[in-house]
Amino acid sequence: MTAALSFAPRDPWLAPLAGYSDLAFRLLCRENGATVCCTEMISAKGLIRNNPGTDALVRTHPLDAPLVVQLFGDEPDSMARAVEMLLTKGFSYFDLNLGCAVPKVTRSGSGAALLRDIPKALAVARAMFSLAEPGHAGCKLRLGWENADSTWRALAPALADAGAGWLTLHPRSAKQGFTGRADWSVFAELAAQLSIPLVASGDLMKAEDGVRCLAAGGPSCVMYARGALRDPAIFAAHKALMDGREPAAPGPLELRKRIERHAELAREHGRRGERGALLQMRSLAPRYAGRLPGVRFLRRALCECLTWEQFDDILEDFFGGSA
Repeated sequence: MTAALSFAPRDPWLAPLAGYSDLAFRLLCRENGATVCCTEMISAKGLIRNNPGTDALVRTHPLDAPLVVQLFGDEPDSMARAVEMLLTKGFSYFDLNLGCAVPKVTRSGSGAALLRDIPKALAVARAMFSLAEPGHAGCKLRLGWENADSTWRALAPALADAGAGWLTLHPRSAKQGFTGRADWSVFAELAAQLSIPLVASGDLMKAEDGVRCLAAGGPSCVMYARGALRDPAIFAAHKALMDGREPAAPGPLELRKRIERHAELAREHGRRGERGALLQMRSLAPRYAGRLPGVRFLRRALCECLTWEQFDDILEDFFGGSA
């Protein structure tokens, strides 16, 4: 039986993070309290062409549930074929990306580029929604393409009418990227127009941000992205705050265990092999230890790390016997 999605305020989601939210990272986040996780953004065309790299993006595990597969594409036919393929493999939940503003995605007419063509965006969305079970497909979007655009006001309700089971809004324009500030004030306005859950994204760097965003009104739940990359335990902290408890700041020993656990999962489940897992951990370990003094030493040392034995030695030098 497919694990059901939860849109409860206490149940935080892990966002689709290109290059990061692979199986290993999703399992780490689930161990730290993530209720729902999304795959990395996956090309519908790449999937139906059996691209080896694309196929690796949907690698999963019994503990990796409920899982939402996020797809991008600009053609209804390829989107439908991708969803059909995933359904035969046992996947149940899908999300359409209308928010990625990376040039290599938008140049193909996909991602946030579809915000400039509402009829086409709806056609692609309907191709997904018509094949998924009711309530099993959603969409993530931004406010619009240009900074002054309010495309979301017309597009979001139309997506709901087309059959979206939920919507995720990152309240920035595509042109903004991650600059400026996410405009949380639009969540309440949009929620008032919807009869489906609204998931909030954007500038949720700490669990306190997620709780404040919910308290401001509008979202059903929140989705952590960059905040999870800084601290995978952001999900447990979110749940603690929602329960009225103050989450304890992790000490050096706990941070070291978190890094070592991610490394263990990356070596076992990572899609890039041993070498790729090591390169990934070289960049992630300093993020996890970012609040500790001397993290610059850790970052410099890891830049020259070539083996897992060296990785372990560097962690030992940095953390030592600290508690």
